[in-house]
Amino acid sequence: MSPELISVGALLVMFVVGTVLPINIGILAFVASFTIGTASLGLTEEEIFEGFPVGLFITIVGVTYLFAIARRNGTVDLLVAAGVRLVRGRVSLIPWVLFLLAGVLTALGTFTPAAVAILVPIAMNFAFRYGINPLMTGMLVISGAHAGAFSPLAVSGALVLGMVRDTDLSVAPATLFFASFAVNVLLSVITFAALRNRTLPPVAEEESGDSATASARLTWHQGLTLASLAVLVVGALGFQLEIGVLALAAGAVLALLDTRRQEKAVDGISWHTLLLVAGMMTYIAMLEHAGIIDKISEHAAGFGTPLVVALLLCFTVAVTSAFASSTAILTAIIPIAVPLLLSSHLNAAGLIAALAVSTTIVDVSPFSTNGALVLSNVRGVDRGRFYRQIIGYTCGIVGFGPMVAWGALVLPWS
Repeated sequence: MSPELISVGALLVMFVVGTVLPINIGILAFVASFTIGTASLGLTEEEIFEGFPVGLFITIVGVTYLFAIARRNGTVDLLVAAGVRLVRGRVSLIPWVLFLLAGVLTALGTFTPAAVAILVPIAMNFAFRYGINPLMTGMLVISGAHAGAFSPLAVSGALVLGMVRDTDLSVAPATLFFASFAVNVLLSVITFAALRNRTLPPVAEEESGDSATASARLTWHQGLTLASLAVLVVGALGFQLEIGVLALAAGAVLALLDTRRQEKAVDGISWHTLLLVAGMMTYIAMLEHAGIIDKISEHAAGFGTPLVVALLLCFTVAVTSAFASSTAILTAIIPIAVPLLLSSHLNAAGLIAALAVSTTIVDVSPFSTNGALVLSNVRGVDRGRFYRQIIGYTCGIVGFGPMVAWGALVLPWS
């Protein structure tokens, strides 16, 4: 059996076993990384584990730790109350406010995971406090971030436009931006309509300290926490500093100044999610290192008529990106698509935009940074059931999203 079949087969087995049985997929992924990497792909231990997502690990640890502290000293309650006052008590508008805010942040140049990392903890606390569906709320934050992610100022937009600029193709920046914006708005409207009245049964939450009720007056701990969050936003957005490190530093200072209440704040870090995401991303990075991902994409590019190949490429990047870095997938797939575009009647702007959209909309997956942040920050629900809901939602996006992108952006211009 070829290494490609073994690798993909193992991925499918892990996914099924980890979803059906109460075992963390990350554990299976670490074991599979070592076993398949050494026995089938001929990689060394260093090559296998160099794909461990250190940056993502630090981001999730730092952000969840800082917001655990903010929750324990009542600062999150203050932010939630301020948000409700902003929409004048119309709680149903909160997810859309978060959608727009995420879109503005990414359109102005914020890296998508950074914008999501800033907004998701607040969004999940809104959902918990006011009984809003946490799945719908988290997904709208992610979709909002994707809606603005392909502006010429954004990281993803600049990446795609830069790669296209080095070829004989031409893609207008406005086309790429508005294509992504429109598809994400459509998906968000469908998500809002389908999930806004559906809730998960609540579970008891451990809340140590006296953060359950925000005090009427701002305490100095809360003031310092708000200042820390402001520094986090300015540092990440204005100076492109590592948000995870900033969050850890801010959390450490706040914990030192409030040791009695923050003694167990480290329990607020979502270790289960970290293990799951780190294991899966290590496995996928190993496949990328061995060239398996490129071979899968190349096989898709050599099959069928141009329109069919375009659809297969959209589905290929969607499935792959649900488990791996969208940036890496975009970097790999666009060079593969260029020969197809140059040798066919397909519209370059349409296919490039469809591939960009198909690659990013699946970042709702719990194996991606954005989906993992939603999973790690959700409150008041059974995490196992919530995880399965995210998986179900992701499967829907993977099955529905690429078809929408292809039908709206490729088919009309073919």
